[in-house]
Amino acid sequence: MRTIVKGRNLDIPASDRRYAEEKLRRLERLLDDKTDVLVELSMENHRNPARSQIVEVTIVIDGQTVRGEGSAASHRAAIDDVMDKLERRALSHKRRPLLRRRAAATSKAAAAVNQQTADAGATEHEPQIVKTKRFAIEPMFEEDALSRMEELGHDFFIFVNAETEAVAVLYRRKDGNYGLIEPDAPESYTQRRPQR
Repeated sequence: MRTIVKGRNLDIPASDRRYAEEKLRRLERLLDDKTDVLVELSMENHRNPARSQIVEVTIVIDGQTVRGEGSAASHRAAIDDVMDKLERRALSHKRRPLLRRRAAATSKAAAAVNQQTADAGATEHEPQIVKTKRFAIEPMFEEDALSRMEELGHDFFIFVNAETEAVAVLYRRKDGNYGLIEPDAPESYTQRRPQR
């Protein structure tokens, strides 16, 4: 893993540079020698001083880019913040080929079963709901929802967005990217009705 730590319009103390490099070593078990990591530290005049130190990390894994950003009162705290996000994303990236192979095998098997059913002269009927599944929805950030979706190997994931406190649907697009569906309901629908 090749690592570059630099500052955007500021000089980085050697201790902060060493701290960033030490923290990034946690990712070495997930990444190979061909991986490039760029860590960029900056300061921003923010009305909340606890978020004025910013760390942006860009990782290029097999030609794909994984990014993370953290902000805190110090660069070290921001590095800690972004490292947690990046570990989840790097782990997700490492598992992704395995999950895609499983999904491809499953879809091929399903296509074969569908073809056999069609060949057997099954009568056509209207599509219907054949299964209902209930599960607890947890508040989480989009990055966490994406990691959870990848862990499960699903093409979509329903969650409560921790930032907006609204139900959202994360889904995989045909082009390999992701989409997010968020409700935009009028206030009359979102206001709670009194219990009877």
